[in-house]
Amino acid sequence: MTRTTAVPLHDGWTVRAVAGAVPEALAAALHDERGVPATVPGTVHTDLLAAGLIPDPYLDDHEALLKWVSACDWEYRTTIAWQPDGHDRQDLVFDGLDTVATITLNGVEVARTANQHRRYRWDVSALLRPGANELAVRFASPVREADARSLALGYRPQVNHHPFNALRKAAYNFGWDWGIDAATVGIWRPARLESWSGARLAEVRPLATADAARGAGLLDVHVEVERSALEGVATGPLDVAVRVAGHGADVAATAHLAAGESAAVVRLEVPDAALWWPRGYGDQPLHDVATTLADEDGAVLDSRVARTGFRSVRLAVEPDEHGTSFTIVVNDRPVWVRGANWIPDDEFLPRVTRARYAARLDQAESAGINLLRVWGGGVYEADDFYAGCDERGVLVWQDFAFACAAYAEEEPLRAEVEAEARDNVSRLAPHPSLVLWNGSNENVWGHRTWGWIKRLDGRTWGLDYYENLLPAVVAELDGTRPYTPSSPWSGDLPIKPDLFPNDPRHGSMHSWELWNREDWPHYRDVVPRFMAEFGWQGPPTWSTLVRSVSDDPLTPESPGMQVHQKAASGNDKLTDGLLAHLPLPDDMDDWHWAMSWNQATAVQVAVEHLRSWSPRCMGSVMWQLNDCWPVTSWAAVDGDGRPKPLLHALAHAHADRLVTIQPRSASGGEPVGDGTDVLAVVVVNDTDQAWGGELVVRRLGFDGTARAELRVPVEVGQRGTWTFLPDRVSTRFADAAAELLVADLDDARGLWFPAEPRDSALAAPRLETEVLVADDGLTVRVTAENLVRDLTLLVDKVCPDARVDDMLVTLLPGESVDVRVTVPDGVRVDPDALVAPHVLRSLNQLVGAP
Repeated sequence: MTRTTAVPLHDGWTVRAVAGAVPEALAAALHDERGVPATVPGTVHTDLLAAGLIPDPYLDDHEALLKWVSACDWEYRTTIAWQPDGHDRQDLVFDGLDTVATITLNGVEVARTANQHRRYRWDVSALLRPGANELAVRFASPVREADARSLALGYRPQVNHHPFNALRKAAYNFGWDWGIDAATVGIWRPARLESWSGARLAEVRPLATADAARGAGLLDVHVEVERSALEGVATGPLDVAVRVAGHGADVAATAHLAAGESAAVVRLEVPDAALWWPRGYGDQPLHDVATTLADEDGAVLDSRVARTGFRSVRLAVEPDEHGTSFTIVVNDRPVWVRGANWIPDDEFLPRVTRARYAARLDQAESAGINLLRVWGGGVYEADDFYAGCDERGVLVWQDFAFACAAYAEEEPLRAEVEAEARDNVSRLAPHPSLVLWNGSNENVWGHRTWGWIKRLDGRTWGLDYYENLLPAVVAELDGTRPYTPSSPWSGDLPIKPDLFPNDPRHGSMHSWELWNREDWPHYRDVVPRFMAEFGWQGPPTWSTLVRSVSDDPLTPESPGMQVHQKAASGNDKLTDGLLAHLPLPDDMDDWHWAMSWNQATAVQVAVEHLRSWSPRCMGSVMWQLNDCWPVTSWAAVDGDGRPKPLLHALAHAHADRLVTIQPRSASGGEPVGDGTDVLAVVVVNDTDQAWGGELVVRRLGFDGTARAELRVPVEVGQRGTWTFLPDRVSTRFADAAAELLVADLDDARGLWFPAEPRDSALAAPRLETEVLVADDGLTVRVTAENLVRDLTLLVDKVCPDARVDDMLVTLLPGESVDVRVTVPDGVRVDPDALVAPHVLRSLNQLVGAP
């Protein structure tokens, strides 16, 4: 035989409960040895849902009704039809098992697993028999396993009501402050039977870098070969050939493996390589890397094709007059990170398809996002996620799977940690979008400040993973990307006990005093070097909310709303964070709009502040892009995939060319917040072309009349920032409640309102509207007769699957805006419904007198 073959094992599966308390009404169906039909890849929850045996866990309080599912043991079974095919080896391969599983073939135990984050392969040649072969995978209850393993390892602090840190399983799956508690089991990634002879490519790891100065692409292809136990090819010499093609490149090289050798590195240089760039900095050329394994007679035994891109990346962590920098540098160019944190897009991971990844990445791009941080409480994402980021130029910051907990460093956990790290570093290494490995989320900070030291009582907590094991694996298997031990991180490795992990002056920072205790204007009080986490809560879109919560009446505190709010004192924090800006509405529709507005405004204020301090601050990674179910949370895209107003606020704050008005000290230095602040107009040009023109700064009354005006010529270089203090225009507002500052440069506009909306003279909106209907959608044209703040068309109230191209548009008296509306094919929308007052919203409606 000359090539490996693979047969997917995705059909004919059933699942049944084999231990644990099943509801009496379901016992007959779930204990029946025939089981119920199961999907692979899949989860037991989605199998039971498809069989009509459980209600949708995402609706109302069904979460509580279904806790028994996670407390049971489950067995998946299928039959493999197999006939001898002449191959030396028959390997049973699982790309993902969730999580504690026992695998048997024809009644014989093959293996036991305890790690969701790994791939598995076992030689089952001796167990297969001609004809039907029975394959079974028995999963232990994740809840009971986590409890038992926590006892065995010894208690270690964490942030959940389940000890998720005792098990190598996605932490969020046990519930989070935005997540449902529905711990899954199942064959969650593809399974197959692979047949091969002589030798196979066990690992192909292309590591691409670039010498940007010379324009040369450098590629080291690390190859590991597995040989079968038979004589002949298995022990003889082998040849590895690599060819790089695409975008003008066509370079090949070979390596020879002597008899018995199993590893080689094939090195290639691609002159004049087309460099891969982050979005906004250049193109994203990707090259096919084809690797073949042949015997000494030239017969091909195995082959692989991967895609990669040529680029260099480093992390500039350097002392300066402000502390310690934290700057991602690609192809020798500093990148201002406009980022968002990424969590798993569903509680039931196999439902996240390639199309769904593409939809989320489309939304990220629409918001000007150039980096996604894959958070450590989730999973190492599917290949489709990273391939989409490669194609779009969206950078990836990859956490290892450690979050908000102390982790035992002893066996058996330690071996699992090393195995998963090796597996995932190897799998993800080809992707040019991946620019940073990070050891953990908040664990070093948590150890220092969350009371862990006392509670650990001398037990290990994971530090050796972050300082030694993980960086050693990255250095051995990658070596082309930087590594940080945790986020936040103050730039030291080994970690110095006298350096606070979340010091804004050093390295990366997380900001959660804002939202938890302080109001969002205080984002402007601190200038971090890099903000890796911050955010503000808001409800899901209206159509998602009413689909998932059927309370009657629906109120902020009604039972279903409470279930779909997971943050501690979340509703109180929503209220506390609103009242300084708006009165608390009693009407549910107004409450929903007010909280949506407040979330969007809070994050936009933070991002514009951070960008205004470039290059001292070099990044903003808001929490969070997406949700895993319908919930009130920090996400910009809700659990049904609908964009919240926050996504559009991010698009405004992430504009390539930004004009923003910010408080500064009178000297132009640090923000002081002590009454001596003045207002500065900051022009941010995050493009490769200079931006010049006339900056027009006006102090206007709400009626549109100019109280003062200043015109200034502006020239901002590429990737530059320019700060201007227009004293005579902005130092005094004659009537703070009825005036604003407007700064215009070309099509970019910055606004400053000196009074909070609730204390301002905003009047009820007076709008002229027209709906223009075309074959490919509709345009809602709105003209404001008076000042209208943050005009927003909540189109999902009319059509849940409709979308608009912009939200949160402020119109001065006499100004107009066209809002583009797209609807699914074949769907008709009532034009009058689009301009109804509960759909066409503005801030004026929440404060304005009629």
